[in-house]
Amino acid sequence: MINPEVPRKFARLVDQAHQAAAEFFRPNSRKYDRAEHTYPKELDVLAALLDGLSASGGGAGASGVRRERVTGAGNHNGANMRLVLGTIEMCWGDVGLLLSMPRQGLGNAAIASVANDEQLARYQGKWAAMAITEPDTGSDSAAIRTTAVRDGDEYVLNGEKIFVTAGERADCVVVWATLDRSKGRAAIKSFVVDRDTPGFELVRLERKLGIRASDTAHFRLDNVRVPAANLLGSPDIDTGFAAAMQTFDNTRPLVAAMSLGVARAALDETRRLLTESGTPVDYDRPAHTQPAAAAVFLQLEADWEAARLLTLSAAWLADNREPNSLQASMCKAKAGRTASDITLRCVELAGPLGYGENSLLEKWARDSKILDIFEGTQQIQQLIVARRLLGKTSTELR
Repeated sequence: MINPEVPRKFARLVDQAHQAAAEFFRPNSRKYDRAEHTYPKELDVLAALLDGLSASGGGAGASGVRRERVTGAGNHNGANMRLVLGTIEMCWGDVGLLLSMPRQGLGNAAIASVANDEQLARYQGKWAAMAITEPDTGSDSAAIRTTAVRDGDEYVLNGEKIFVTAGERADCVVVWATLDRSKGRAAIKSFVVDRDTPGFELVRLERKLGIRASDTAHFRLDNVRVPAANLLGSPDIDTGFAAAMQTFDNTRPLVAAMSLGVARAALDETRRLLTESGTPVDYDRPAHTQPAAAAVFLQLEADWEAARLLTLSAAWLADNREPNSLQASMCKAKAGRTASDITLRCVELAGPLGYGENSLLEKWARDSKILDIFEGTQQIQQLIVARRLLGKTSTELR
């Protein structure tokens, strides 16, 4: 069974990720929050370092989410656990800057999850964004309207994609499209589209409440031609959607890890402020015997720990090649909502100190909200969990 302690072999990774967060992400957090849409060029050096660590098997790159072959008996802590632990530490520094890291995008996670060996080799070293959401579909990925029509050795894509994280900066975008709208989710496929492909038009960049260091793009696809070899998974209708959705089994724990990182940052800062104000948190006394602020803080920490354990469980199941769709949605739902609750309550506990720009608490409260929304909203995750627990299909429980 899973051990909630950090595996010894990942201790160095956690230390390195925390050091990067403390020495670069945290000091530059406010700078790039104010300079929205400005690419943090300093990230190039850090990204190169992470690439080297990933190549040696110790990095926290998104290229590490491919499920590994497990040999022998016993527990296995692999790429998914490594990435979750590294992401928590990096987002303790800044979520927006992590989302701006070259070659660490959710598109990279999608390629790593379902691409064949030839595609993995072809897109190695590329920065990939992921485009699912559309103006008329919202969170229902099975209702995608962007079309992909086979034409010889190519597919022709037409449609619109919104809220594409790192869309402007990425080398390519994993675009979800349907081969036949009448077939519903069975015809949904994902295609890797190079950013310089004719007809792949950047409409605008969104201005956002939080994660401002990360660009969020709106694309229009007008007769965009991509090689048939760029389709991820099987080209057959009625097969492949499960493989595409498997991407979420790997990426939802990563979003949960982002939530844990920013929530931990808020808790650490709030504990410091409470201590300086003469209201230290005493872990040796029952909550009801302490000041109200300390009691609330202890409750917030308990919620954070519950979200952490759910996230580690989802990553551990993936590393051990066990089904984790239920746990992936549970940890995403719990951690996303918990981070939003924790950061807002920490602003409240800190009073005026938490509301101004002299502290990062107000920024973390803004950043955390998106983590409860993207990769499937809170409501979508609860619906998925209900279907799994009740044994209902998407048609039976909507």
